Amino acid sequence: MVEEKTAERKTDHIRICLTENVQARTTTTGLEDVHLIHDAAPEARLEDVDTAVQFFGHKLSSPILISAMTGGTREAAKINASLAEAAEKTGVAMGVGSQRVALEDPSKAYSFQIARQKAPHAFLIANLGCAQLAKDYGVNEALKAVDMIEADALALHLNPLHEAVQPEGQTDFRRVLKKIKELSQSIDIPIIAKETGAGISAETALKLKESGVRGIEIGGAGGTSWAAVEYHRARKMKNIRHQRLGQAFWDWGIPTVVSLVEVRKATDLTVIATGGVRTGMDIAKTLALGAQCSGIARPFLKLAVKGSERVVQELNLLTAELKIAIFLVGGKSVMDLAMKPLVVTGKTAEWLRVRGFNPEAYAKRGEAVRS
Repeated sequence: MVEEKTAERKTDHIRICLTENVQARTTTTGLEDVHLIHDAAPEARLEDVDTAVQFFGHKLSSPILISAMTGGTREAAKINASLAEAAEKTGVAMGVGSQRVALEDPSKAYSFQIARQKAPHAFLIANLGCAQLAKDYGVNEALKAVDMIEADALALHLNPLHEAVQPEGQTDFRRVLKKIKELSQSIDIPIIAKETGAGISAETALKLKESGVRGIEIGGAGGTSWAAVEYHRARKMKNIRHQRLGQAFWDWGIPTVVSLVEVRKATDLTVIATGGVRTGMDIAKTLALGAQCSGIARPFLKLAVKGSERVVQELNLLTAELKIAIFLVGGKSVMDLAMKPLVVTGKTAEWLRVRGFNPEAYAKRGEAVRS
């Protein structure tokens, strides 16, 4: 019964993300406040720009992650197959959705295993929920999730907002950091702490680093709102209480750019920028702010239901946009972006200053040129 309810919820999530408005309404990512500096005389050729990066020791052709979305149903298996085929063809990374449903019901494992079958060489990230870790999951379940897709890394998703507004939510997050530390000491692949749309602060990043994670996927606010997703579920269920909660917390969270800066300044961990990233220009901005990789989820979901070729086309376009952005700031590689000046303005700059970070420092990169 528990397994059936979990699978039904996954089906609801796919349907809602494909058909309903679940975009943040008043909170933006902050990417609109980040401005790269144009170089009218770049000492480079566009065709020579290199987008390849090292990601936990694995070479990606472009610093893009098809971020975790789904699994556990027949439709989810088709989606994961399309996404994995695209990841394999383009040389980017991919994460699968929460594998809880397959741990509860092993007959659902095929919907995740298809990812490795379709992408034998891609960097794949397994996925477990911290709410389940806090309850009763441990090293055994984590290893099963990793083995299920022969994963190169394990994401542990932190989603207290989602759990709090979900009618079936598990809201006891005590012992999560202790459990993460146990896994970090017991599993020999990288562990990535992953938010799902509300962002990660500098303080939380430090706690996660102390728990032994090697990477943080920030999952900032400004993109898909899981409170909005649960609002739509509650409306269908005629659950007035959770409709109210979904509405109230629709725009809760730390904007993506703010979260990225806070995590980057607080730690030396690998940072994956997610949360409302939509274009190659967005990716370039996150890399310029210090991310090692940038992730996208819901836009790929909408394409994956139409087949892998649509996902491949989008990935190629994103990489083309990224290459042009690197070229236009006078760079030759992804690494050059983090050394070029940029300007942070508006509400994002104000937020960062109030939090004790200096947005002007980004504009002064390369100061020696003007002195």
